Amino acid sequence: MDGGLRPMDAEQLREHAHKMVDFIADYYKSIENFPVLSQVEPGYLRGILPDSAPNHPESLEDIFNDVRAKILPGVTHWQSPNFFAYYPSNSSIAGFLGEMLSAGLNIVGFSWITSPAATELEMTVLDWLAKLLKLPDDFLSAGEGGGVIQGTASEAVLVVLLAARDKILRRVGKNALEKLVVYASDQTHSALQKACQIGGIHPENCRLLKTDSSINYALSPDVLGEAIAHDISNGLIPFFLCATVGTTSSTAVDPLLLLAKIAKSNGMWFHVDAAYAGSACICPEYRHHIDGVEEADSFNMNAHKWFLTNFDCSALWVKDRNALVQSLSTNPEFLKNKASQANMVVDYKDWQIPLGRRFRSLKLWMVLRLYGIENLQCYIRNHINLAKHFEGLVAQDPRFEVLSGKYILRFAVGAPLTEERHVTAAWKVLQEEASTLLGSL
Repeated sequence: MDGGLRPMDAEQLREHAHKMVDFIADYYKSIENFPVLSQVEPGYLRGILPDSAPNHPESLEDIFNDVRAKILPGVTHWQSPNFFAYYPSNSSIAGFLGEMLSAGLNIVGFSWITSPAATELEMTVLDWLAKLLKLPDDFLSAGEGGGVIQGTASEAVLVVLLAARDKILRRVGKNALEKLVVYASDQTHSALQKACQIGGIHPENCRLLKTDSSINYALSPDVLGEAIAHDISNGLIPFFLCATVGTTSSTAVDPLLLLAKIAKSNGMWFHVDAAYAGSACICPEYRHHIDGVEEADSFNMNAHKWFLTNFDCSALWVKDRNALVQSLSTNPEFLKNKASQANMVVDYKDWQIPLGRRFRSLKLWMVLRLYGIENLQCYIRNHINLAKHFEGLVAQDPRFEVLSGKYILRFAVGAPLTEERHVTAAWKVLQEEASTLLGSL
């Protein structure tokens, strides 16, 4: 590779990384000029890229030109201040810097011995975040539980479901798998259904209980209790309950304390999925939404949604780390070491599905340190105020109702660059579309 880009060279890295940072900064300066939703047709890229990789090196500038001309048109701009779909997917300077450092160190931290700092920093920052959320001490690393960074909430619910499954099967016998039943509301993320498929839970035993607008689409304890009693009378075994704080479709908040009592009385694992709205609970005035979490066996929130931490960073806490280890641990000869064998350390490979893992705690650590708690709370409150502004705009137009229970317009505020003017502009677009639609009736 003489004369070209070497696999690693400090000065070449400095030169090219500066250019990349400039390119990304310029993108953010002009992000409002892009249509939020990509306008390309399926298969567009195949026709404008070569059929095979180049035999000889190309310049970074040529690649930048291709990104501008060929890649960015096919990007849906999740960081645009005019993005209000799905849910937030926050990027930030602090998160970006953490990603850079993680990529630079490029460790594979599956066990403590592979990079002690990676394991111990993850334990520390998740303790910080747990304390910020006022989670019970049972979720802290000093006890029998602790926190771990998963890639997504889908991975989080999968690993705790597997732990719950194996725990109950050790008690009732492995042949009882076909009798195990999972419960959640019909607003729960589809990740739960996928976890059941992977975990061998029969599809007909995944109970997604009906909700309605009378209780803001939350899971009714009465409905849950009736479903459990019916299943027990039919010889089935309730073993897992998933409650949600901020459902994707309707931001419903399930009544955790009431549901926890039902789960506990029936010997069920109680998981709380706060992937979407959990970030708001760092603000004292919104902390009540997770009241009852002290009764949960596991709790999850996505720092990569609304906590200025670049994707992926899904924080999961469990009260009993041994439940995860018993379900997910493997110990081939090449992974054995004195610290692990002596049970002196945490090996996060036993808390997740894959073996390899990135140094993701760096970006969460940087977010917490570079912004601080007060600024993070202000960031959340600002978005909530913008959402209230949008609600006020809707209320002023007689053609719309707020949560009518019929046809619902979902508007998710949470992009880092969003200001009131973007919310107002989006509302004008919606009004124009409403006028066109109603005019055609």
